[in-house]
Amino acid sequence: MTSVAPVILLAAEKESAEVTDWAARVGWVVGLGLFVALVYWLMREGWKWRGTLQGDLPALPTAPDSPGRAKLTMSGRYHGSTTAGQWLDRIVAHGLGTRSRVELTLTDAGLDVVRPGAADFFVPVAALREARLDKGIAGKVLTEGGLLVVTWAHGDKLIDSGFRSDHAAEHNEWVDTLNDMINKTETEGAR
Repeated sequence: MTSVAPVILLAAEKESAEVTDWAARVGWVVGLGLFVALVYWLMREGWKWRGTLQGDLPALPTAPDSPGRAKLTMSGRYHGSTTAGQWLDRIVAHGLGTRSRVELTLTDAGLDVVRPGAADFFVPVAALREARLDKGIAGKVLTEGGLLVVTWAHGDKLIDSGFRSDHAAEHNEWVDTLNDMINKTETEGAR
């Protein structure tokens, strides 16, 4: 019985140490908060600076009043646009860097890109250069062939825009149809 009493007495005497240096703790928390705010601000300024550097990019074309009958439609995600062939060089001017939901419609006039909450744009059929399946575009990497990439000319720049359908099986049909349209336009232009 005497061996239990000292254990209970020791347990009753143990208390956690009181925090005596609140100023140092508050200083660390405030310092960490300021550091996070600084990093966020620098990232935001970098994004704005990239848009300024790409300010020579002309305004995005809008869809014509009567684009014609829809050949294909697709709903999915828009993952961004980059300089063609440079999958990490994101284009942010005119809202092209903003990821969003997307509704794509392919007509005889071109590719209509409708993005809720972001700037819509239209790629005329004469500006289309190539369509392919790829695995990634700036900030988004998927499985091989998981991304529909459309290359198009805008001003004097070639742009790759990445889309992912809600139904990935649609990608092959889009690539075939787009490339057929591009080849047809090139042969008609060569005459």
